[in-house]
Amino acid sequence: MVVLRRSLLSLALAFLVAGPASAEPERAITVASTTSTEQSGLFRYLLPRFTEKTGIGVKVVALGTGQALDVGRRGDADVVFVHDRPAEETFVAEGAGVKRYEVMYNDFVIVGPKGDPAGAAGQDVTVALRKIAEAKAPFVSRGDRSGTHAAELRYWKDAGIDLGAVRGDWYKEIGQGMGPALNTASAANAYVLSDRGTWLSFKNRGDLAILVQGDKRLFNQYGVMLVNPEKHLAVKAKEGQAFIDWLVSPEGQRDIAGYKIDGEQLFFPNAQGGKS
Repeated sequence: MVVLRRSLLSLALAFLVAGPASAEPERAITVASTTSTEQSGLFRYLLPRFTEKTGIGVKVVALGTGQALDVGRRGDADVVFVHDRPAEETFVAEGAGVKRYEVMYNDFVIVGPKGDPAGAAGQDVTVALRKIAEAKAPFVSRGDRSGTHAAELRYWKDAGIDLGAVRGDWYKEIGQGMGPALNTASAANAYVLSDRGTWLSFKNRGDLAILVQGDKRLFNQYGVMLVNPEKHLAVKAKEGQAFIDWLVSPEGQRDIAGYKIDGEQLFFPNAQGGKS
């Protein structure tokens, strides 16, 4: 039943395979991850290097963090690679994952119209959100239980804004990933919270620019966990752990640091042997 469910999941959701399709490795794992790691181009850069070294292929199911963790809970993935530390720690504490390893980080930014009609530009994310809400300036929310969506909701709360009380036509939840959220913001000339990596790889910018950055609260940590093979016998524990070990190894960390767009580094490795 688990094998059938995994097959159906692979057909129903978008995934990519490390290495050329004509030479797909006999051994392969499924990684449930975020749209930011896929849409930023990181996996297209990183996974062929892992496959070349180990002979293990990687299929990626790209979802919001909450959905990716649910895929892991069902045993429909071998590894979960996401960016919402509280949710990750819950995943491990409840026994769905074996151990959490820190891998890399970047940061969130608020992107918006270059003319900045709300006057949101600056460093303080909470001040910016208050100004956007007061101006009822168009704001696009992913609304998809992703790590970015969870961070956005925390920032509204930190800003002292009750979205239930102020929400109106200006606040648009789309229930989709980072790329579609940026496309929607570009079309509507709206504000949006984005991870920097996806923004840097995004081509359809229109009149948008980074307006808010540098607040320490915008720090964005990524973690990776093996799905518990004691709960799900189909989990490829050996191959999944090999992928995790490679990500946190000096070689994997160098390759993460080596991914750049127009000379700008998208993710910063910080495993340091690092598990928590």
